[in-house]
Amino acid sequence: MSLVADSPVNSSSSDDFAAFLDAELGANLAESSQDEEVEDDDFKDVEARDEEPEDEEASDKDPKDAETGDDNDVHNKRIKKCKVEALESIHEQGSTSYATLEQQTEATTNVDICTHPGSFGEMCILCGQRLDGESGVTFGYIHKGLRLGNDEIVRLRNTDMKNLLRHRKLYLVLDLDHTLLNSTLLAHLTPAEDYLKSQADSLQVVDVSKGSLFMLTYMHMMTKLRPFVHTFLKEASQMFEMYIYTMGDRPYALEMAKLLDPTSEYFSTRVISRDDGTQRHQKGLDVVLGQESAVLILDDTENAWAKHKDNLILMERYHFFASSCHQFGYNCKSLSELKSDESEPDGALASVLQVLKRVHNMFFDEFGDDVTGKDVRQVLKTIRKEVLKDCKIVFSRVFPIRFPAEHHHLWKMAEQLGATCLTEHDSTVTHVVSTDAGTEKSRWAVKENKFLVHPRWIEAANFLWQKQPEENFPVISQKQPEDNFPVILPKQPEESVPDKLPKDE
Repeated sequence: MSLVADSPVNSSSSDDFAAFLDAELGANLAESSQDEEVEDDDFKDVEARDEEPEDEEASDKDPKDAETGDDNDVHNKRIKKCKVEALESIHEQGSTSYATLEQQTEATTNVDICTHPGSFGEMCILCGQRLDGESGVTFGYIHKGLRLGNDEIVRLRNTDMKNLLRHRKLYLVLDLDHTLLNSTLLAHLTPAEDYLKSQADSLQVVDVSKGSLFMLTYMHMMTKLRPFVHTFLKEASQMFEMYIYTMGDRPYALEMAKLLDPTSEYFSTRVISRDDGTQRHQKGLDVVLGQESAVLILDDTENAWAKHKDNLILMERYHFFASSCHQFGYNCKSLSELKSDESEPDGALASVLQVLKRVHNMFFDEFGDDVTGKDVRQVLKTIRKEVLKDCKIVFSRVFPIRFPAEHHHLWKMAEQLGATCLTEHDSTVTHVVSTDAGTEKSRWAVKENKFLVHPRWIEAANFLWQKQPEENFPVISQKQPEDNFPVILPKQPEESVPDKLPKDE
């Protein structure tokens, strides 16, 4: 059995690899030894046949062969002549010609030589040969020490893609921290959060899947699962083959996977940590066995996916613990300190699930039956552009002075959502986005009965993938306090994580 020809790829390439490779490696080594013995025996048989003396006295032929005898004699003489000429040529030209002949023979047999589709350490997974140097990509989360060559990765992705599409599924890569959950060190709990210690569930409870707040004493941590996460994973698994991808280390990633998926129903071995990445401080789809044209990503940090922003659905960060709020510069009480939480039916995961359903439906049902040439990134762009379609926006006191407006992230975000952005107001403008109700453009909006909204209106539409009620985002004068609205930064900040807490971007 050959790994190249018979890899057990059905709906998931990585699921079957771990169990398959151990058995396959031993079987291939045994087959390789047997093949060598058979080849040696065959070679000896050929040598023996070549050394048999030829009968030149073929005088007592069967009468039935009399008519063809002359032709056979001519044919045999030609063969003998070719052999003699070849031998004379080799002897005349010496060892150099013999070396050339060996090279030609080796070139002919190279068709059957192992292509080394992957390796464990320095040993080929197919033939057992020790390999020099490293090529391809490491897939340690599938099997420790496994490295696959680029050609084999392409083959596996193509095979898995065909099988997934037959099951009407795509790929979904999920971030952990601030996307599906929020973690903090026990030492970072504030006095107002001490009550959580008595409410946390133990990992030894009978049904972990019903818990949402967990005390991981051996890791000196507490983890809160985002509301609606269990329903989200259950429904998303019907449409997607799901991966976890975190910037936390592997032990942390595996513990979080146990909380989210205690029966390994959703992720199996598809848990990727920062130890599996190929680029420091970046996440990439090169370690995901799925074609980029069929992969969606949920993450709260856009900068972590520099090469795959078109696959990304940006999530609003989940700040349950006070340490998480402080980490990102919010000087306000956390959800835990307020003894509150996100809404299950109207929260971030419930909203994004509707987006995923829309993408899945449009990919498989709205663009024709042939899905082979479809690209989920184009579907995502189409849906995104419908959010603020027909909105014409002008900004006031949002961008720094002399900052090119079209380069600001809010301008780009509005255009991605389908809005038209202008630098000056006119009668076609529908919305003035401002941080100060006292500016000339803001006053014009009120006078002309245009919508006057805070920049958070655009951000909310971006996170929730639908236009939000304008009255929920009022603009006040800068002379009055704006406690309800955080400062609009020109760029999303990088994540910084407290010491010893596994980093997740």
